[in-house]
Amino acid sequence: MTFARLSSLDALPAGLRGAFVAIGNFDGLHRGHQSIVDRLLERARAAGVPALMLTFEPHPRDVFAPSPFMFRLTRGDAKARLAQAMGLDGIVVLPFDRAFSQNEAEVFVETMLVEQLGVRGVIVGSDFHFGRQRRGTPSFLKSAGERLGFSVEILDLMDEGDEPISSSRIRAALSEGAVTAANRLLGYHWFFEGRVIKGDQRGRELGFPTANTATSTGFQLAQGVYAVRALLGERLFDGVAAYGKPMFDNQLPPFETHLFGFDEDIYGRTLTIALIGHIRGQEVFSGLDELTAAMSRDARKARALLAEAKPLSGLDARLGFFA
Repeated sequence: MTFARLSSLDALPAGLRGAFVAIGNFDGLHRGHQSIVDRLLERARAAGVPALMLTFEPHPRDVFAPSPFMFRLTRGDAKARLAQAMGLDGIVVLPFDRAFSQNEAEVFVETMLVEQLGVRGVIVGSDFHFGRQRRGTPSFLKSAGERLGFSVEILDLMDEGDEPISSSRIRAALSEGAVTAANRLLGYHWFFEGRVIKGDQRGRELGFPTANTATSTGFQLAQGVYAVRALLGERLFDGVAAYGKPMFDNQLPPFETHLFGFDEDIYGRTLTIALIGHIRGQEVFSGLDELTAAMSRDARKARALLAEAKPLSGLDARLGFFA
């Protein structure tokens, strides 16, 4: 079956009805979320029915805030990429807005899950809530399933150390530059997409031309230097990247990636960048000579990190950042 990405339930392909469905925001699709997906696949394959993910964009917290503010780990495209790599048959990314949030929990279950999806079973995390005023609790969903004829499984969050694996924990790690810790919790090397934009050409003048990708106001990655892998379409490149410009204008800086052995015009193209390792925090240098010397050191360190890098899981290997 070809992987399906849908943004509505109005025209659900007949082959996807009667699926087992995992429901949630799934920001990051981290190892805790992956345990839900693993159980979903197990149940769906045993029953001989499709396995689907039902999620929402944008994140509800951004919808109710005066303006978007969340450091998002995975938006719709990234969730779809991960869902496909995990072996799901499809993902439904429903647009979330204030009007959608006013749907009663009963409407969500009876209309979307039963009438439109015809679900065979549902799997959610123990923290999942839905419907107006978050009335749809896991226990509400379980009772509805018993009444309407579909199974419901509620899985506890996965712990690591003395606290659960959570999207907020991973955001905090990335905002501190703790890439290794964040990637361990994710179970894959964190990646994000960006459109290549015109920069100030300063990197080219210094001998390090960069592909600059725009960042949003919610992008809270620690400013610093990183070893990265980047996908341009199907082409994979190693590189070193810098986020933040402490010696220049540092307001909403782009993410600047120097791709080793690459010098092409790719303005307007989409670059998908995976963080392999953190090299250093941002520093202010006495002049351009000192800055250029530091950039050369950073490139050598990035090459060394990339030479030793290995996939963290089967999922990580399937995402395309390891040849």
